[in-house]
Amino acid sequence: MSEKDINASYKNFIEELIDADLDRGYVKEVYTRFPPEPNGYLHIGHAKSICLNFGLKEKYKGKCNLRFDDTNPITEDTEYVQSIMEDVRWLGFEWDKLCYASDYFEQLYEWAIFLIKKGKAYVCDLTAEEVSAMRGTPTIPATPSPYRNRSVEENLDLFQRMRAGEFPEGSRTLRAKIDLASPNMHMRDPVLYRIIHASHHRTGDKWCIYPMYDFAHGQSDYIEGITHSICTLEFEVHRPLYEWFLEALELPHPRPRQIEFARLNLSYTVMSKRKLLELVKGNYVSGWDDPRMPTISGLRRRGYTPESIRMFAERIGVAKRENVIDVGLLEFCIREDLNKKATRLMAVLNPLKVVITNLPDNYEETLIAINNPENEAEGTHELLFTKEIFIERDDFMENPPKDYFRLIPGGEVRLRYAYFLKCNEVVKDENGNVVELRCTIDPESRGGKSPDGRKVKGTIHWVSAKYAVPAEVRLYDRLFKSEIPDEADDFKTELNPDSLKIVTGYIEPFVREIKYGQNVQFERLGYFILDRETTAERLVFNRTVTLKDTWAKKVSK
Repeated sequence: MSEKDINASYKNFIEELIDADLDRGYVKEVYTRFPPEPNGYLHIGHAKSICLNFGLKEKYKGKCNLRFDDTNPITEDTEYVQSIMEDVRWLGFEWDKLCYASDYFEQLYEWAIFLIKKGKAYVCDLTAEEVSAMRGTPTIPATPSPYRNRSVEENLDLFQRMRAGEFPEGSRTLRAKIDLASPNMHMRDPVLYRIIHASHHRTGDKWCIYPMYDFAHGQSDYIEGITHSICTLEFEVHRPLYEWFLEALELPHPRPRQIEFARLNLSYTVMSKRKLLELVKGNYVSGWDDPRMPTISGLRRRGYTPESIRMFAERIGVAKRENVIDVGLLEFCIREDLNKKATRLMAVLNPLKVVITNLPDNYEETLIAINNPENEAEGTHELLFTKEIFIERDDFMENPPKDYFRLIPGGEVRLRYAYFLKCNEVVKDENGNVVELRCTIDPESRGGKSPDGRKVKGTIHWVSAKYAVPAEVRLYDRLFKSEIPDEADDFKTELNPDSLKIVTGYIEPFVREIKYGQNVQFERLGYFILDRETTAERLVFNRTVTLKDTWAKKVSK
């Protein structure tokens, strides 16, 4: 059985629960939703949820909505709405309906009135600090609010006046009347509505009371006909409240079912929106789409593909328990994807000049380079070979260790697509630094073939010194130096000082054919992508990932 067949036959625990609901006829069609709050940019953890919810839609031929949980006008913005829509579409998904919790503000208000009339909600004048002080512990009941037994008529009057804007922000809330002794603290008379005098990105100044997430979420699911409300594990303790609201409002069945799964925790990364915002505002990174950020926009700018992120989400699967996923798996997925599709180029990032003394000064030769050895259909391109070339400085060593197979004094290597190259002379400056190599080629070895059967183990890349195109190359690495930066007292102390190095690289002329957003492989160096800051006069490349996991070697030293 192929890996694809195995994946198709495997069912995670969420799919098993959905199958059971379908088999017993509780639902006829699977309907999910992805419900982000538009208060920041999405990150790789959200990508997992997107792939899960839209993946269930595809698997069961159902539906999936994109719904913005826009219940807090202070933190939300249309900028985030637009970025989230772009990210979902970039990942390859399309929603059946675009919805907002604010679409349901009037209905949610009417349901709050219903709870008041049923004696299940009351207006409370306590401050947030006073409520917290009276909250009790899981084993000690909460102290009742002195306003808990207000009459229905008084509660209706006060709540309507809250909506009318008569009271200052923070002076009153609407709370559900549930169970002050419940071991689940979320059931101890939670807040349904609070007063916020701020303009909303969609409703403007129409409202000055806003529903809490717990009151808006389940009811929004119900309105949209969502069958399975997939949440991360931190919402497991919210599920009794989710179900209590649906029951207290006497909403007919079928009702949505909340199912929780483990959120994504990634090594060498922080996933908290608050901490990511701190990095942006503190200028520790250049913005939300800084290629070191775990945001989807940052990963996109770094050169990650939708296919690689979907592959990553599929490989990590769906779990019931929290764990930390090695970021190396994400890097493996992008290498797997780009190996098949990235155009190959030769580039030198730390140049050492080589003069080929047995060629005339004006020598030029056109060679043929393969665009992608994994895909013959991508064809070839021309490559100019001249008397003076650049090689990587690391590809030459005067006093090499035993297993060094690159260029050494008197030694010979293959030049990719070109000839055998022999080092005859090393030129140094007054400080003893190597500044130039004088070499010869074997003209009978064109294409790297041995003319007499002699063995040359090393093959190195190069570019023409005359025709190479200079470019700014940004060498991105992991943003944090520790595996779990959240364990530090201040996560910012774990920032990796070497997470970005900027060098001037020299790239073969074919680079001018590369388009913005096109993934390339600089042979032997890694995968790169043209950055959005590229102009006609200045090329800027971001390193997506090295060809091999070099970080593991660093850590083991």
